[in-house]
Amino acid sequence: MAEQFFIPTKVIAGKGCIREHASLLAALGAKAMVVTGCHSALVNGSQADITAALQEKRIPYFVYNRIASNPSIAAVREAAAVARDEGADFVIGCGGGSPLDAAKAIALLAANDLDDAELFAGIFENPALPMVAVPTTAGTGSEVTQYAILTNDRLQTKTSIASEAIFPRLAFLDATYTLSLPLRVTVNTALDALSHALEGCLAKRAIALSNLLAAESLRISGACLPLLRGEEISWTVREQLLYASMLAGMVIAHTGTTALHAMGYSLTYFRDIDHGRANGLLMSEYLRFVAASCRERVEEALRRTGFADLDSFQAMLKELLGEREWISEAEIDRFSAIAIRAKNIGNTLRNPVQQDLAEIIRRSFI
Repeated sequence: MAEQFFIPTKVIAGKGCIREHASLLAALGAKAMVVTGCHSALVNGSQADITAALQEKRIPYFVYNRIASNPSIAAVREAAAVARDEGADFVIGCGGGSPLDAAKAIALLAANDLDDAELFAGIFENPALPMVAVPTTAGTGSEVTQYAILTNDRLQTKTSIASEAIFPRLAFLDATYTLSLPLRVTVNTALDALSHALEGCLAKRAIALSNLLAAESLRISGACLPLLRGEEISWTVREQLLYASMLAGMVIAHTGTTALHAMGYSLTYFRDIDHGRANGLLMSEYLRFVAASCRERVEEALRRTGFADLDSFQAMLKELLGEREWISEAEIDRFSAIAIRAKNIGNTLRNPVQQDLAEIIRRSFI
């Protein structure tokens, strides 16, 4: 079977890269919608740099700062209506995974009148508005993927829009914007990136090139994660984490995710556990499950991360994660029943049944 590799996003990285390359924004449209949350983009300086670049090139813009964590379908529909009313013809997403994914969905819905079935089936009459991604955390890799993950209250989980139409045109990576992140957020987002690279190695859709990218992402993450044990995190480490996150995003753009993400979504939806932390809590037992039938693949992934075996890897995770949340047996049954219906379950190297998922969750928490 032929292998395909496609990343259409132009990535520019380095200190001050937005201001330095402001001219690229002028080629995207005549009026920008800047999509972000209500607080962090002001604190970390990213919003100021974006608006300064737009002002320098005399590009009209407005800031939409009402994106909450884990945005819902209804929330992005509301924002898309604002984009249409204001006449925006390109979108700049600024923040962590929530604003970036929301910006992709907004860019799509601003140009298309879609019901939910059409939205998630990838049936679009018009191309999405051009979109720019400015990540301010190092974890989601959304700046280089064709996915927008939204909270789906009807299904009580997260659902993914997956279409090449929503790949960002541009991504600006400046680790300056991650300097103000609390340690907890830095750890959780780093675990998200780690899960992307690990799942990419252990996905049925893995290809030779995605494995190369995953190996480099794992190498960097494995070197950086043990350093996230104090409040002082160096610029170099933060820059490396941002790079590892981007590489891992490129990986899942081709491989997709697996059962680990499917299980983690319920922890986020029902228990409000941060997505990266949710994956981290489940990661060791997920790897143990896959290793039962694909031991060499798991061992190779761990070696790439710099760990001799699963026990030493698990010890590192326990130190980073601290005290675990408590999950009831009723929740285990509920979460596993929801997870088994997810599309990415079938992408896992070892096919799980619901009982397998329940046991992974149980071993992770009880």
